[in-house]
Amino acid sequence: MPLIKDGRIVEDSWYKAETAADLSQAGDLIVPLALWQAERARLLARNTRLGVALAAGETPEAIAADLDRLDLVALEFPKFNDGRAYSAARLLRERHGFAGELRATGNVLSDQLAFMLRCGFDAFEAADERLQQRWHEASGRYRAHYQPAGRSTRTIPALRGRSGPAPAVARADVEVAGCAGHWAY
Repeated sequence: MPLIKDGRIVEDSWYKAETAADLSQAGDLIVPLALWQAERARLLARNTRLGVALAAGETPEAIAADLDRLDLVALEFPKFNDGRAYSAARLLRERHGFAGELRATGNVLSDQLAFMLRCGFDAFEAADERLQQRWHEASGRYRAHYQPAGRSTRTIPALRGRSGPAPAVARADVEVAGCAGHWAY
């Protein structure tokens, strides 16, 4: 499955360990939450990068105390209409200050990329390599938003609140999540 980072397909150097027997694998490991909790001491004794995969419904609070020891958190999108990973991503970035790789896995759809980027995801496992082109479109689609988020950009209320003349903002800057309406300043 292709891994997309910074708009490019890159080689995934991480090994996905599923059982305690897999922990003897050399290199960087991603482990499910249950394995992290069961083998935490053994994993921390390794001299490799570590990542934890959270399934839908598993909360970031389960690993919050260890985020400074983790290089990657993978969040699963089990189906297109399950948005729990969006909430988990924002919590990891905004509440817990996680600065490592935040990876979207599972049902990663191109029409949700702009939202995923906005919530702080910076890597995407995709079943379709065409997602790379969609990433470029999604990453440049909006330059201003109504609410601050994991990937902070200018907010429209902040732009409106500036003193002096109204800021020069292109109409595309204030387009809201694909809505056709434009706002005049």
